Amino acid sequence: MRRITGLAAAGAATMAVAVVSLFLSRVLTVQETGTSAKGVEAVITDTISSRQIPVQLRPQLPSASAPPAVFPTAAASPIPNATSPQPACGNPDALGVSRVVEIDTTGGPGFGFEQFKAYDFLRDREVVLTFDDGPWPGNTQAVLKALADQCTKAVFFPIGKHAMWHPEILKQVAAAGHAVGSHTWSHADLSKLTVEQAKEEFEKGASAVRAALGTSETSFFRFPGLRNPPEMLTYLGTRNIGIFSTDMDSFDFKIRKPEQVVASVMTRLKKRGKGIVLLHDFQHPTSLALPELLAQLKAEGYKIVHVRSKDSLTTLPEYDEAIMKEFGPGTVSTRSIANVVRTVSE
Repeated sequence: MRRITGLAAAGAATMAVAVVSLFLSRVLTVQETGTSAKGVEAVITDTISSRQIPVQLRPQLPSASAPPAVFPTAAASPIPNATSPQPACGNPDALGVSRVVEIDTTGGPGFGFEQFKAYDFLRDREVVLTFDDGPWPGNTQAVLKALADQCTKAVFFPIGKHAMWHPEILKQVAAAGHAVGSHTWSHADLSKLTVEQAKEEFEKGASAVRAALGTSETSFFRFPGLRNPPEMLTYLGTRNIGIFSTDMDSFDFKIRKPEQVVASVMTRLKKRGKGIVLLHDFQHPTSLALPELLAQLKAEGYKIVHVRSKDSLTTLPEYDEAIMKEFGPGTVSTRSIANVVRTVSE
């Protein structure tokens, strides 16, 4: 439900000095097709820029209208469940993954030129695909199907409440080999909350993702609306959370047509040449657009980089307990509601 985009002020200079001392060779290439890559050494830490980006206050709910013929729905094909082994790529001309990088999140490094300049680990024509605000029925499965058809990977930033509502879908995301971070408990604008409220939003969101998955998630986080108060940057540094902004926002939460989502991403990529791309698996047009978008990325010679964290996120017990008290037992079943509840007569 990424509707709010904006930018908070930079953190204190003392924090920057501390971060610089912590990060050398933060992003390490651990796997690559073809050649070995050198680690990227951090020379200076840039917390955030002062540039403002647009604000959008309300989400777009999935559209009930029929999609254009050029963008057929992909949700009809089943997605492997959490217990299924990941199949080998059956597409000889797939987009695939060009390399896998591992990020040491010690001290809370930030990525994405919208706000963070220090760790530009992408080479020319390399892309990291990221999806916010899921999991969401139908849309997330269609996104997973499109990614699986191209044998490629992405990073997902689910909302805590959505994770608890649809744990079986989030398990499918993890089972497919994608990285799963977090995106707060309720998509609140943390810049409008007290520090304690903001910490609770982060911690409850992380605990919800862990509860839904049944295991620890990747130590990645994205601020709702990219609004990151300096106090929270400091706090996430103490929690060793990697913070993801973006190099280019698709603005798919404003777009109603799949072909416009494709055009939005490709136009921005052609201008920049590479980048972390922000999309939403919550948005229905995006779920319809993704097969064509991936096909165009392949045709234009872009390569996908899969990102994972060196260490998993460690949630705090008090928030783990709070999540279970709020939702009660049985809320993190691996089965979908259709397999749990059925109408036998009317």
